[in-house]
Amino acid sequence: MDSQVPRHIGIIMDGNGRWARRQSRPASFGHRAGVRAIKRVLQACEDLGVHALSIYAFSTENWARPRAEVRALMRLFHETMQREVDEMHRRGVRILVSGRRDELSPKMRHRIEEAMARTANNKNGILNVCLNYGGRAEIVDAARRLIRDGVPPERVDEAAISQRMYQPDLPDPDLIIRTAGEHRVSNFLLWQGAYAEMLVSETLWPDFGEDDLRTALTEYATRVRRFGARPAHEVMVS
Repeated sequence: MDSQVPRHIGIIMDGNGRWARRQSRPASFGHRAGVRAIKRVLQACEDLGVHALSIYAFSTENWARPRAEVRALMRLFHETMQREVDEMHRRGVRILVSGRRDELSPKMRHRIEEAMARTANNKNGILNVCLNYGGRAEIVDAARRLIRDGVPPERVDEAAISQRMYQPDLPDPDLIIRTAGEHRVSNFLLWQGAYAEMLVSETLWPDFGEDDLRTALTEYATRVRRFGARPAHEVMVS
């Protein structure tokens, strides 16, 4: 793979509600348009050589939204999972779902488990859906696994924690994009995104497409990833 193309992109999909309000439509109208944007961007990732895409679909904080909106979102997630899994499988895309699945309905958990099992051996790409997900919650859950596994304090290191995250085999994101002009990480991939490049797009998520992704990848290609270090030629010696 071209080193200038990120292996893994995370996207904070923002702007569905604003997109709907601009058209005097309910939030659910924007969320359905957002699903179409996911399909476009997943195809663009495949075309451009990006192997893994993580999308922030529903956060642990989103339960505080109006009850009707939450119900509509859960219904949409279930319908989309049911409708799209055959197409994802045909294209060789592996579906992962990250988050506290035990807090979802039994019907939703069954649909998720079915989709993940059906696509488990696919190799053409990865779609990681962050559903009932929070970066802090994920770190807390990893800490609980460390305790349950009986890991002594002196054996706790970054590798031990990483191995107990929701998707330990998924490479860390190289690039995180947030749409709709917002400049917040919003509890998304806090551990894995420690050294990710950040990019903000002014485009509302339902309007985001291949051209926007290409623009982001062009910007990414200009970045020098330092991972906390500094190139030797920039070091001033007195």
